[in-house]
Amino acid sequence: MRKQDKIIIWPAYFDSTKTRSDGRRIPKSLAVSSPKISEIKEAAEKLGLDYELVLDAGYPKTPWLKTGMLLVTKKETKKHIIKRIAKQLLKIRSATKTK
Repeated sequence: MRKQDKIIIWPAYFDSTKTRSDGRRIPKSLAVSSPKISEIKEAAEKLGLDYELVLDAGYPKTPWLKTGMLLVTKKETKKHIIKRIAKQLLKIRSATKTK
């Protein structure tokens, strides 16, 4: 049964190597190449989101790849949460590049 109070966040939503039909949910300008679930978890932590990490889950379009997913408590729209995480991911990636 689906949990109505949680939303699922997949790494594919933020992957700049994927097309919209492959599962990317944000503009390419906000996307990063091959995001890891650990980076998405870190972005959610920095944004203060209440989440649960599921490591052995596979994105429905590629179930053989166990990329993991984040279950985030729904306090705003899914689109808004995804966009906030994407912006935070860009900050995390740019911070690791400068190190």
